[in-house]
Formats: sequence, C-alpha cells, structure tokens
Amino acid sequence: MTAQPDAAAQELYTDSVVIDALNVSNWDSPAVYESLSAGGVTAINATIATWDNFLETLNHVTRWMRRFRDNPGVLSQIKTAEDIRQAKRDGKVGVILGFQNASPIENDLDRLALFHALGVRIIQVTYHEANLLGSGCYERYDYGLTNFGVDAVREMNRLGILMDLSHVGVRTTMETIELSEQPVAVTHANAKSFHDMPRNKELDAIKLLAEKGGVIGATCITSMLRTGFDSTIEDYIDAIDHLVEQVGIDHVGIGADYTQDQSEAWWKYISAQQGTSFPLKAIADAPPIDYATVNYYPADLDTPDKLPNLTRPLLDRGYKPDDVAKLLGGNWLRLFEQVWRG
Repeated sequence: MTAQPDAAAQELYTDSVVIDALNVSNWDSPAVYESLSAGGVTAINATIATWDNFLETLNHVTRWMRRFRDNPGVLSQIKTAEDIRQAKRDGKVGVILGFQNASPIENDLDRLALFHALGVRIIQVTYHEANLLGSGCYERYDYGLTNFGVDAVREMNRLGILMDLSHVGVRTTMETIELSEQPVAVTHANAKSFHDMPRNKELDAIKLLAEKGGVIGATCITSMLRTGFDSTIEDYIDAIDHLVEQVGIDHVGIGADYTQDQSEAWWKYISAQQGTSFPLKAIADAPPIDYATVNYYPADLDTPDKLPNLTRPLLDRGYKPDDVAKLLGGNWLRLFEQVWRG
C-alpha cells in the first residue's frame, strides 16, 4: 500500500490548484461530492453527455443547474479560469460542464453557442465511433473531419470551447490539432508508445498537440496502464513519466477518468455501439468482465479523495514542487485561461 502523504507533500497538495480533467461519475450519488471535497479537488471536467441528443442534454444541464442551487457551499460552476481560482479560495469543488461526444448539437452548429451560453466549456469531438464531425478510435475506418466537423472546429475556436480528442480516431485527431487555431486537449489518455491499446494516443499526435500549446491528461484507468488490473500508483506515475519525457512538464496533467458509483448497466451503456447496442463491435471479442469486482483504478487511487496520495511519489521521482503543482492542475489552468477567452 502507498504511504499517506507526509506533511511536506500534503502542504504542497493543499497549496496547489488540483484539476482532474475527466470525471464521469454517478452525479446522483452524494458520495461522489463527498469524495471530491475530501480530496481537496479544485475543479473537474464533469461529463454530462456522451451518447445523448440535444433535448436529453438540455435536461442534463437543467439538473446541473439544480445541483448548483442546492449545494452552494460545496459546488461551483466553472465558466472561466478565474472561477477556478475562486473555487480554490472558497474551498469548493468547481464543476466544468463537458461533453464526451458532439452528439448533443445534432446537425445544428448554432447549438454550440447555446451550450456555451449555458456553461459548457469542453467538448470531445467524437466518442468511440463516427458522428457527424468525424471518426472515433474504435471506428472501422477513420476518414478524418467531415465538412461539418471542420466548421464545428472553427466555431468552437470562435466561442472558446476546448476540444477534447481522448476517444477520437487517429486521422480525425491529427486533422483537428492541425486545423484548430487554439490549443486542444486529450483530457484522459496515455501514450500508445507507453501501452499499445486503441484508446491511448499516438506519439506524433501528442507531440503536435504539445507543440501547439495543448495538454494531455494521464489517466489511471488500469486497462490503459501496462500492468492492467493489477496496476499501482507507481504504474500510473510511470505513465505520467513517459508523457513528460516525450512532451515536457508543461503539457501533462491529470485526467483520472473516475467513474465512482456507476452501475453495471451504465458500463454497458457507455461501451455500447452508439449507446444502444452492447457490446461495441471493436471490443466484442474481449474477455468478459466481472463489473462488480474488477479493479478499474489502482487501489490507493480508486476515488478522488485518494488524489493526495500522488504527491509524495511524484516528489520521490525527482519532480520539483513547482513541477508537481503543474501536473496537479497548473497546466490545465493555463490551457483553460487561453482557450476559454475565445
């Protein structure tokens, strides 16, 4: 088991802005917010839509407005980088409304402006499969951005919406980075050169993303680490080390991809073709998973309240305190401040 952070490590963590660039937990579970608060998490990119259409997503936004009203001492909606700094000062959990798919806009680009007005600040271009913008990482063929996708990239640049490429196909990823006039993100993935699996990202894409000012969030989902379900915090830090070695300390952050208190039904929904037909063809031949017992995260990093456990191992790897602060959230804050200006 990983030791609890010592006083110096805990002080560094407490003083840092801590941002997890992807959390897709069960938002109806009080334990989720208790864990985020206990972990001192400053802000999360909260997935509010994946396979959802326009009306379904508006309903999700409506529920989030109620959560913000009902929990003013705990939650704070994030629309600007300054909102994140204020959440840190107030000791609240800042929530960035984000999509893991562009499906909520359906075939109407004007809906990007509507969702931006409602506070959506991060949108993933595709999720696993093809949509109207481009192709996902599990699609049979990746033809790159569509005409509609090219216009969507330009409109998100104009509005100040950060584009996420975590589940996006190889060609669509590269074309988005090349076309975008603003930096983009991979909020939750590791390098394919570290562990070769479809959801991890190609090194040329990661390097181009960094060259243009973007950030990649290392994920601790065990299937995306070299040692699989047996992974430890040290295995996760290996993934962080690999990214830092490739693109430098200024372009790596945390993207844990927490799924706290989600059900087996949700896992099947999220892994279904277009959200309706389980399993996704690309993973249909994979060994069956016992959803109740599988270790999705390292034992000492399985929920957000364990995030302070990262600090001492990072220091022990030779990262300076200022560099640890960048990894914990400083790099994300810089990127958000630049892109959200529009």
